[in-house]
Amino acid sequence: MNSILLILILFIPAFASGIAVFFVQKKGTNFLKLILSFSGAYLFSITVLHLIPHVYQSNNTSPEVLGIYVLAGFLFQLFLEQFSQGIEHGHIHTDNEHDQHNHRFPIGIMFSLCLHAFLEGMPLAATHQTELALGISIHHIPAAFALGSILISTHLKKNTILITLALFAAMTPFGFLLSKAISAGEVGNIQQYFDKIMAVVIGIFLHISTTILFESGSIDHHKFNKKKMIAVIAGVAIALGSFLFVGEHDHGHDQHQQSHDHEHHDHAH
Repeated sequence: MNSILLILILFIPAFASGIAVFFVQKKGTNFLKLILSFSGAYLFSITVLHLIPHVYQSNNTSPEVLGIYVLAGFLFQLFLEQFSQGIEHGHIHTDNEHDQHNHRFPIGIMFSLCLHAFLEGMPLAATHQTELALGISIHHIPAAFALGSILISTHLKKNTILITLALFAAMTPFGFLLSKAISAGEVGNIQQYFDKIMAVVIGIFLHISTTILFESGSIDHHKFNKKKMIAVIAGVAIALGSFLFVGEHDHGHDQHQQSHDHEHHDHAH
């Protein structure tokens, strides 16, 4: 996928959903829960089907060490949520019970969200850009809406809110661009650590997606929710379909490349 198109896919939905908070009532956001369920299932499926197999094909790091980095990413996201208050899951907290704090800029929330979004963009330089970009983009819709709700509750100026939302929306493209430079060996000599960075991001994705699947839907998380189940099945089905199609395409491309190389080798002799 073209890098400019990929950046637009990542930036526009996040920024648009953030500014949508100016026009949409918070009580009318039940549809966001279905988007959350879909994105959680899709992101989890993409992680299991694409990212984990890809990073474990690395020859630079042993599988056991990669497992430690995956676990570290999972715990790191758990730590980040102490500051973000779960906004990356679409949770909306306006702290109405603490009105004296409502005029403060949520620095901790913003920092953890931006770091989270930045890290989410890093796998995009490695593999399966289209599928993963779609999952991240959908996942950021409720997160950006929740961030916009919090910013409005702080009674900041509209221009400040727009700049803050634009910064959040730009973090994932920044992560993609840095990761692309790393994977190409353009940034120092840290390309050898790329698989470890990917493993950390996988841990983050596993935490985010499983938490979304558990928490989205009804208040009673163990109660069957037909709409949520349909959204989850749709997310898994689309991810699985892309896995089968892209896998078959890549396999055919590899066979064609091997055949071409073999013919070129015979011609040389």
